[in-house]
Amino acid sequence: MESRIELYDSQARYGVVSRGLHWAMALAFVWIYSTTGAHYLLADSALDEFLWPTHKQVGLLLMGLLLVRVVWALLNRHRRPPSLNLAATLGHGLLYAGMFAIPFLGLLRQFGSGRAFTAFGLPIMNGFEGPKIQWMTDLGNSFHSLLGWTLLVLIVGHIGAVILHCGKGQWEVLRRMAGRAARA
Repeated sequence: MESRIELYDSQARYGVVSRGLHWAMALAFVWIYSTTGAHYLLADSALDEFLWPTHKQVGLLLMGLLLVRVVWALLNRHRRPPSLNLAATLGHGLLYAGMFAIPFLGLLRQFGSGRAFTAFGLPIMNGFEGPKIQWMTDLGNSFHSLLGWTLLVLIVGHIGAVILHCGKGQWEVLRRMAGRAARA
């Protein structure tokens, strides 16, 4: 039996790039929600002080991975496994919208605050003197966290849908993203 790595997506399953981006983002989401959970539930603890400073950096990383993922998906749009149904299509659309909107609002709020932002040792935006750009900070303050928690609900729903499919014996749903080819 020949075993080879498929770079591109196919009708049966996602390729190694799509799977790698998916699972890298999944790990980054575990980290980002851990930072948020520690910040809200264990404020000023050693865990909060360790995790919270990484929140913005990992958020920026998630946005970068999302942009790469969208470009890769567009390049593979005719090869990808078909959507299971309208609910799956809408659910994935909401996931992608949230994954873009949340870090965008965070960056908007950061810029509007006038504070500099450095991630992974690289300057992302310079700070500025003078008053805040209030509409930017207000928009970020109003929606960044709300959409973040909403995205978490969508992610749990996404995982739940996969579990339901597997419970019905539809293992190909998991195999498409887990990397094992569906059985013939």
